[in-house]
Parts: sequence; C-alpha cells; structure tokens
Amino acid sequence: MKRRQIRRSSNKGAPKWMVTYSDMVTLILVFFVLLFSMSQIDLVKFEAISESFRNRMIFDFYPSAIPMDNPTEQSSHKENAEQSNEFDSPTQLPDTTDKDVQGDGDASSLDQLLQEVETYLDENDLNNVITATRTDQGVELVLQDSILFPTGEAVILESGKPFLNKVSSLLHNIPNPVHVEGHTDSRPISNYRYPSNWELSGARAGSVIRYLLNENHFDKSRFSSVGYADTQPIAPNTSPANWSKNRRVEIVILENKSANNQAGEAK
Repeated sequence: MKRRQIRRSSNKGAPKWMVTYSDMVTLILVFFVLLFSMSQIDLVKFEAISESFRNRMIFDFYPSAIPMDNPTEQSSHKENAEQSNEFDSPTQLPDTTDKDVQGDGDASSLDQLLQEVETYLDENDLNNVITATRTDQGVELVLQDSILFPTGEAVILESGKPFLNKVSSLLHNIPNPVHVEGHTDSRPISNYRYPSNWELSGARAGSVIRYLLNENHFDKSRFSSVGYADTQPIAPNTSPANWSKNRRVEIVILENKSANNQAGEAK
C-alpha cells in the first residue's frame, strides 16, 4: 500500500518581515512630513499668538487668532507683519486692572494727607508730643495718656487740653472722618467706675471726642470711638517705660474710602 504524499502548500505573498519594514518606513515618512510642516511656521504670527496668550487678552478682541489662509504660502515675515496687525492692540495694552489704579490713587491720597499732618506738627512744635504715621486706614496721631489723663482716670488734664486744641485746628483744615481709639497696658484695673481696662480705654476715647465736640462745631457724624484695652500693645508689657508707651490714645484721620468701608462693616 502506497503512502500518500503530503503536499506542502507554498506561502505566497511578501514575507512577514516585510510588513514590519513597511510600517517602519511609513513612520519615518510621517516623521519627516511633520518636520517639514513645522519648519514652515510663520514666526511673526506664532510669536504674536504666544504673546497674546501670555497677556490673556486675545479673546477680548478676536474669536480666532489663526488666519484662514495657508500660512506656508507667505514667505516674507516683514510683509506678514505689515499686513496683519491684529495682535498689536493686545500686546501694547498695559496689564493693569481697576484695582491697581484705585490702589495707586488711595496711596497718593494718604501720602498727601500725611504730608499735611507732618507739616502742621512741625509748624506747631508738636513732634515731641504727637507722632504721625500712615496706616492702611489713614493717618494716625498717637498721644500718650500721661499727657491727657491721670493714672486710672478718663478725665482730661488741663495740661492736655492745649494739645487737643491743636488737634482741633488740624481737623478744621482736614474735613475727613475721625476714629479715636483708646489703649491701656496689661496691668488690671478694678473699681466701681472702671471694672476692667475695656471700660477705661473706651471712656478715654469717648472723653477725647466729647472735648473736641464741646470746644468746636464739628459734625458729630465725623467721629467714632473704640476701646481696645490691652489687646494691641506697641511694646512688651514688661517695664514701666513700655507700660507708658502702651497707654495711649490714637486719633486716626481716615481716608474717605476707609471710612465708608468701616461704616459698611458696622452695618
């Protein structure tokens, strides 16, 4: 009995390695096509687009920053820059906001107010008694309580009234709102009139306002007062000299905006 001969089927077509090779050639071709397309970018418009995105103002002017025509057909960078100036406005505008402009205006107003106060103190020889500093709210006048009040009391001394009269003259020339703050040291106080430093500091601030109003025809609505007790010291409460620094009355001549903000917070 004869054995059947097994016919081997012959594989037709390209060998298997040819498929991998063709994929590799295709990828290389795509790579060079990408390199060629990237080399044709219009540098002027590309830089303009980048600058516009950095300024974050491109969407305020144009819905699309890329022109519809083919950029590869334009070869002259200078000509492209002259023909298309759609990005000039965003890049030339300063990166400022309303808040920055408003902040600069407030700063100049407070500087001018501080200059007026310092000039007045110089002309009236009050620099050794009253110190003027600028804060975020306005110009702050600091008077030590030893000039105005006896120890543990809120009745204004006769020797302190001339200084308050000088302050009154200053407030006549500057019609800004005024905020009076009373401060004490950390030593406790307890009597029938002032059970704690809270009552004492508030009473001293109120006494200053009451004197200013009684001696002048100021509008009462300009004034406000608060007592901070010993919660805002300017020196450590560790010595008699520092205690004296912390016992003070601060008269803050408010910038008009600061006064409006305080009124809104109070409501």
